Amino acid sequence: MGLTPTTLSFLSLASLLLLLISITTMAERVPEKKPDQSSSSSSESESTVHIVYVERPQDMEPEAFHIQTLASVLGSEEAAKEALIYSYKTAASGFSAKLTPQQVSLIAKLPGVLQVVPSRTLQLHAGPGRLH
Repeated sequence: MGLTPTTLSFLSLASLLLLLISITTMAERVPEKKPDQSSSSSSESESTVHIVYVERPQDMEPEAFHIQTLASVLGSEEAAKEALIYSYKTAASGFSAKLTPQQVSLIAKLPGVLQVVPSRTLQLHAGPGRLH
């Protein structure tokens, strides 16, 4: 007995949903802020996790491309490596990084950047008796 096109579509959709959930879960696992980093109450300087979707690089390794892209906004390869949380290389092309609102604006304008979205944690089930 083979799989029908409808079953295959459902399985593909379910797989994609699980992939997106795992991507956002990985992106939320951010190391604690180091004590030597200054903490500012200004929301303009606060970094939050964003997922940056990019075109798949043809002439270099994806992670090297992700670091190069970040470095062009953050000013150095060292700063880019510190901000980079995860490189997506298989099902999606992109990376997650801690970025300020100004950095998000700058990186979104770079060639090869398709979309920049805030990372979110999604809850699949609220549990018995709880409605959201």
